This record gives sequence, structure tokens and C-alpha cells, in this order.
Amino acid sequence: MDKSKAQYIEGIVSIIMNLILFILKIWAGAVTGSIALIADAWHTLSDSFSSIVVVAAAKLSSKRADKKHPFGHGRWEYIASLFIAFFLGIIAYEFFRNSIARFNNKEHVEFGVIAIIVTIVSIVVKELLAQYAFYLGRKTENLIVRADGWHHRTDALSSVVVLIGILFAKKFWWIDSVLGIIIALMIFYVAFEITKETITKILGEEPGDDLINRITGEIINAYHDDLKIHHFHLHNYVLHQELTLHIRLRKHLTIETGHRIASVIEERIQDKFGMVTTIHVEPLE
Repeated sequence: MDKSKAQYIEGIVSIIMNLILFILKIWAGAVTGSIALIADAWHTLSDSFSSIVVVAAAKLSSKRADKKHPFGHGRWEYIASLFIAFFLGIIAYEFFRNSIARFNNKEHVEFGVIAIIVTIVSIVVKELLAQYAFYLGRKTENLIVRADGWHHRTDALSSVVVLIGILFAKKFWWIDSVLGIIIALMIFYVAFEITKETITKILGEEPGDDLINRITGEIINAYHDDLKIHHFHLHNYVLHQELTLHIRLRKHLTIETGHRIASVIEERIQDKFGMVTTIHVEPLE
């Protein structure tokens, strides 16, 4: 499964399941008269909005390269990831603010059996959605799908807070507020990590040691064991990746020989890793 297809499928599944959970929570909130459940229902519905962003980004990033965008549109994935991180930050802020307000006002909420059942169902479904997104994200190395997985996880955690509040509200009036603050800080951290990873990829980064070692061992040394390689740079456009590196060849070799060696290495990297490679040849002193 390619990145765009995984992103599209994950987004559609998320939208459908979030709408179902929204209806369940609204119903449970109306039956029990619980304001917390109704608020949590709208929180779940907001997840559908981020999933719509995931689907839209899948469509945009899969567009073919054109004259204005010769490297394709894959970096829409990064833009969407930043949007989700920003959205998570807003949710965390609202969660934190509301928890502080509840604590200061010493609010106590009464829940019923229906609220417990619906909340448990929500936790299970949202964690399954998170695991599904993490699986697709790992399989396709899709950053936005992993980011949406964390969004599902945060919603599951918020439902855990609601459930704990339901179970212990009569004994500890403050437990819902305190746990809400803790979860809000966790969501802030996740948003920060997603933002940091995305910005790093946008700015550009060195290829990982594993990739360098594989290219060195499986491609370059297997073809020519007398090459000195260095200066690796990876230009990641998500659906299109370009690698540049330098090789040092003995000075007595002709330009034609150096060009042939570089071309063979470039072709093998393209075949094995799907990267367009440009090699700069230097004389070995």
C-alpha cells in the first residue's frame, strides 16, 4: 500500500467512526443529562475535521509533479501534520483551561450506567483507530497518518479521564480536574513532538546512519571497493526523494570512467531505494 492510499483509507475510516461515536455520546449525554459527555461528543466530532484534513492532504500530495512543482506535491503531508499539531495544541489548551476552571469551582458531575458503557466503547474504538493509524504510518512511513493516530490516542485519553471521573467522582470531587490537567500536558507534548519532527523534515536533515550504511554496503562497496564516499544529503519531498553524495576516485582514472562509475551507482540506488541520486566526483589525493 502506498502512502497516499494509506492516508486516504485511514482518513475515511476515522471520519466514519468519529461520527458514530459522536452520535452515541450525544445520545448518552441527552439520556443522562451529563454536560461532560455532551462536551466530549463535540470533542470527538472535532476529530472528524482533522481526518478531513488527512484525506484532503492525501489528494493534494498525490498530485503529479508539474512545471511549477517539479518535485511533486508530497510536502502537503508536512503542512497537514503541522495543522494537526496546531489543532492538538488548541485542544490541550481548552482541556487545561476547563480543568483549572472546574477545580476552582469545585464542580461535581453525576453520571449514570449508560455514560460508563458509552465512555468505555469510546476508549476502545479510539485506541483501535490509533493503533490502526500507527500501523499504517509505520508501514508506509507516512507522517500525517502517525500524527492522526496521536490525535485518536489523545481522544481516547480524554475519554479515560471522563471514565475515571465517573468511577471516582463521588469519592474525590477533584479527580476529574487533576487528571484533565495531566492529560492536557501530555497532549501539549505530543503536539510539540509532531511539530518538531515535521519542521526538521521541512528544513532538511542528514540521512540516517542505517540508510547510509545500507547504501554503502549494499550498493557502493558491492560494486567498487575502492571508493571513498562522504557528504550525504537527503532532500525529502515525501513522494520524491533526492540524494546527493560525494565520491573520491583515483586521479589517474579518466573522466569517462568516473562518469560511468557514478552513473552505475546512481542507477542501483534508484532501483533499490527509489531515490534520484546525484554524485559529485572528486580526485583522491
